[in-house]
Amino acid sequence: MQDPNKVPLIAHVIFRLGTGGLENGLVNLINSIPTNRYRHVIICMTDYTDFKNRIKQDNVEIYCLHQKEGKDYWVFVKLWRLLRQLNPDILHTRNLSALEAQLPGFLAGIKCRIHGEHGRDVDDLDGKHKLYTFLRRFYRLFIHRYIPMSQDLQNWLVNHIHVSEHKVSQIYNGVDVEKFHPAEIKPLALLPERFRANDLILIGTVGRQEPVKDPITLLLAFIQLVTENPSLRQKVRLVLVGQGSLHTELQSIASEYEVEDLLWLTGDRSDVGVLLQTLDVFVLPSVNEGISNTILEAMATGLPVIATNVGGNPELVQDQQTGALVASHSVEDMAAALHLYLNSPELIKKHGLAGRKKAVEKFSLQRMVKDYLNVYDQVLGAYVQD
Repeated sequence: MQDPNKVPLIAHVIFRLGTGGLENGLVNLINSIPTNRYRHVIICMTDYTDFKNRIKQDNVEIYCLHQKEGKDYWVFVKLWRLLRQLNPDILHTRNLSALEAQLPGFLAGIKCRIHGEHGRDVDDLDGKHKLYTFLRRFYRLFIHRYIPMSQDLQNWLVNHIHVSEHKVSQIYNGVDVEKFHPAEIKPLALLPERFRANDLILIGTVGRQEPVKDPITLLLAFIQLVTENPSLRQKVRLVLVGQGSLHTELQSIASEYEVEDLLWLTGDRSDVGVLLQTLDVFVLPSVNEGISNTILEAMATGLPVIATNVGGNPELVQDQQTGALVASHSVEDMAAALHLYLNSPELIKKHGLAGRKKAVEKFSLQRMVKDYLNVYDQVLGAYVQD
């Protein structure tokens, strides 16, 4: 029987373990990698929420460094000490907020160091912020392999950050196509009573209610739709799944335009897979994305996807084949795309089936896990051979 302590250990460093696409992808990866291949610890630069309960592996330790706002240099000393104690075989940091962990990892003697890029923040949408660019170029010295989530991010790493192509392994997120699948009968009991009529068309999104996810544009597009076409008030409803700093503003807008009865703000939910089965059309109004887990989950559920034409979204959504691509921040474009589907139920079904097929063939969780294992094995194998 294999000694568990001899299984290679990966230290995953992230800013915070809470609700989000990056965190969801990490948890899915840890839950899916065979325990005889790799062990895992998660190091949060700040803290974690009860999102940690989604981790199914029993032996995954989570550490919090409680990084303070502003310049907290002491946190990197604490990180160095922790890494020396854990002595992982691989260090895997994710996004700019954890990038600086690479230097303590180098000083702690970790031989295999990987960095993932999952998407850019709202204050650096084009990835060309001067300070951030300087930091990313500096930390190239300590990183053996980069894992961008999209071709868009890969091109940016190579062309702007000037990372050598041989150090980049692009991996798409994957979705559990067994968990996320179309329902033969909609689980209408999950919905508020005013949403349960079989002839209603439900439009929905899942995401943090923050500026980078831009749920306000979706709400305004929905309002424009029912304002210009009053008869649609009897036909369509909007579901916003998630929580965040924009929640109160969304409530105020809905009240101002008198659409509260057409809107369900669900808050955070742990049953997203089933909630998606109640929808007819999925929308992702983000102003920036890497590779969106929620798009993949919606595709696997058999929903057509309206998404903004930003980041990795065009790599997932085929315009007029599995959904529609619209300009970010464009209320008019989004309203027009919604109206097209509302006038064409057969198009909803056609694009939804095509999206499900693409999710199964190209974006399965099994494929993602295989790709990550290949990278981990390659990086670890290169060190062993040296």
